[in-house]
Amino acid sequence: MASFNKIIIVGHLGRDPELRYTPSGTAVCDFSMATSERKGRRDSGEGEEITTWFRVSLWGKQAELANQYLTKGKLVYIEGRLSQREYTDRDGNKRTSLEVNGTDMQFVGSRGDEMAAGAGGGRPSAPSGSREAPPASDAIGDDDIPF
Repeated sequence: MASFNKIIIVGHLGRDPELRYTPSGTAVCDFSMATSERKGRRDSGEGEEITTWFRVSLWGKQAELANQYLTKGKLVYIEGRLSQREYTDRDGNKRTSLEVNGTDMQFVGSRGDEMAAGAGGGRPSAPSGSREAPPASDAIGDDDIPF
């Protein structure tokens, strides 16, 4: 049987995306992303929140879209391949980094989050280079997430 590596993450950006281009002109966008879960008893509120950080890279048109529309704190859905990299930090400590080579990105959030400018029914037009959210048709809702 063939094997495959696939990860789905729905989390918040830890920093603004950084866009760069390879020597051949391919766009690459990198950002950090965090997921959180609560461990312990939900009924009493006891326990701790566990946060897992990922380094995400998107390529091509998705990289350009991520750079244009995503900002620190935004919720986003990413599919891709997971890899783990070990390295030594500046202080000589061994660290592990979870890295995702993204293959699919979906904007997550309510229309109200994306169109906070007002109750006008129309879609706002984003000026060139703007980081305004994309139209709500690109967003997925809680019912669309398979877990």
